[in-house]
Amino acid sequence: MAVKTGWEGRFFEDFEVGDIYPHPLGRTLTQNDNISFTLMTQNTASLHFDQHYAAQTEFKRPLINSCLTLALVTGQSVTDVSQNVFANLGWDEVRLPNPVFEGDTLYSRSEVLEMRESRSRPDVGVVTVRTEGHNQNGALVISFRRTLLVYRRGKKPQVARP
Repeated sequence: MAVKTGWEGRFFEDFEVGDIYPHPLGRTLTQNDNISFTLMTQNTASLHFDQHYAAQTEFKRPLINSCLTLALVTGQSVTDVSQNVFANLGWDEVRLPNPVFEGDTLYSRSEVLEMRESRSRPDVGVVTVRTEGHNQNGALVISFRRTLLVYRRGKKPQVARP
């Protein structure tokens, strides 16, 4: 039987400005996700974990913590964008044009905006992407630019395989 290697992500040489990656996995956010993340990060905004309080707002229900939205949509992009990351350099222009609620399912995609060789690290290159997250109805709920260092082919540390 032949052992076949699975997808191991893109290396710096695999990116091209203008490429768009529709990320393969969606994720439905639950009440438990929202409450756990909010309390784990010591966010004390009642809007995320107190249904009685949230019912008195214009939303009438709890909002998903926006940092959870950012973390989830970033995570959805890893398989296509940063599986071979050396380091994230920053998230810029984070926008949250529509609210996210418990029970919403998020899907995302990224577009390669810029890439260049690293001036200080020959084993990596600098890639900038714009990532968008949409809910199950197609509404844009988050967008951001992310800049990261991505390993060049053959320069990534090796993973131990059985």
